[in-house]
Amino acid sequence: MSPFKTRALEYLDAVVHHGSLRRAAAHLGVNPSALSRQLRGLEEELGTAVLARAARATLTPAGELLLRHYRDQRAAERATLSRLNALQNLERGEVRVAVGEGFIADLISTPLQHFLTTYPGLEIEVRMAGLSEAMMLVKEDAVDLALLYAPPEDPQLISHIDRRQPLDLILPAGHSLAATTTPLPLAAIAEYPLALIDGHTGMGQLVGMALYQAHLAFRPRMKTNSVSVLKNFVRSGLGVAFMPELSVVEEIGEGSIVVREVEPRLLSDARTRIVSQAERPLTLAAQAFIKHLRASMRFFSGDAPRVASKATGKTLKGQRGNS
Repeated sequence: MSPFKTRALEYLDAVVHHGSLRRAAAHLGVNPSALSRQLRGLEEELGTAVLARAARATLTPAGELLLRHYRDQRAAERATLSRLNALQNLERGEVRVAVGEGFIADLISTPLQHFLTTYPGLEIEVRMAGLSEAMMLVKEDAVDLALLYAPPEDPQLISHIDRRQPLDLILPAGHSLAATTTPLPLAAIAEYPLALIDGHTGMGQLVGMALYQAHLAFRPRMKTNSVSVLKNFVRSGLGVAFMPELSVVEEIGEGSIVVREVEPRLLSDARTRIVSQAERPLTLAAQAFIKHLRASMRFFSGDAPRVASKATGKTLKGQRGNS
C-alpha cells in the first residue's frame, strides 16, 4: 500500500471536527465534491470505509485508527520542528491555546505581553472556547493547550498546572449577605435576584452539579454567556452571581464587589488547570508558555487568595502551638 495521502487525511480531520463534508469544505475553502473525491480515493486505497454515512460525520473503526495516526504524526512533526527551533533559542514557533472568557483579562495583560517580548519569534494563537469545546480542541489536536476552569477528569488529557480556585458568591457592596462570616448554603441564596452563566462554561456546569446534588433549582433573573455581563450585573446592584475571587479582584479592590464563600464542597474545591493531550509531546514553545504562565498568571501562579490565606493561617497557628 502506498503512503497515506496527506491532503486526504487533512480533509478527514476537518470533516470530523466540523461534523459534515459541507462545513469542512467551507472551512478549508474547497469544493465539497473535491473533498468527497479525496475521501473516496482514500477509502479505495485502504479497501475500507473511514466515514459512517450518517447525519453527522462519524468515523468507522478504521477511520479512528487512521485519524489518530494523522494527528500523532502532526504532533511529532511539530515537536521535531520545535526542537530544531530550540537550536536557534526559540527564535521561531507557535503555541495554540484554547481559553475561556474568565481567563482572558488575566492572560492578555502582563503575562502574554511579557511572553511575546521575551520570545519575539514565537506566535500565539488564542481561541475562545467553552469548557467542553476547549477539551475537545485539545483532543483533536486543534490546539496545544487549554486553560480550564473546573474540568472533569479525562484520561486523554494531562494537567501541567492545577490550582484551587473556589467558585464563590459575588455581591454588590452593601448587600445584606455581605455581613455573613460563615459559608453560605445554596438555599439561602435562592431568595435573592441572581444571574447565572450558561452551561457551556466550567462555572455554569459546576453550579448545575451543585444544585443537582442539593436537590435545588434556581430561577435566575438573568442568564448570560458573558463573564463581563455577569460582573456588571452584580456591580450595578441588580443581584448576585457565582464567580472565582480572582475574576473580580479589581472590583474587590475598588470596593464595588465583595466575595463570600459558598457552602457546597463541590464549589469550594473547584480547580483551574492547564492541560494538553496525554499521548502527544509538547513543543518547546508550549513548554515555555506553560512555565511562563505558572510564574506570571494569577490563576495559575498559586491558589486563590482566600485559600492561600487560610493555609498560611493554619501554618502560623500550628507554629505557635508548637513553640
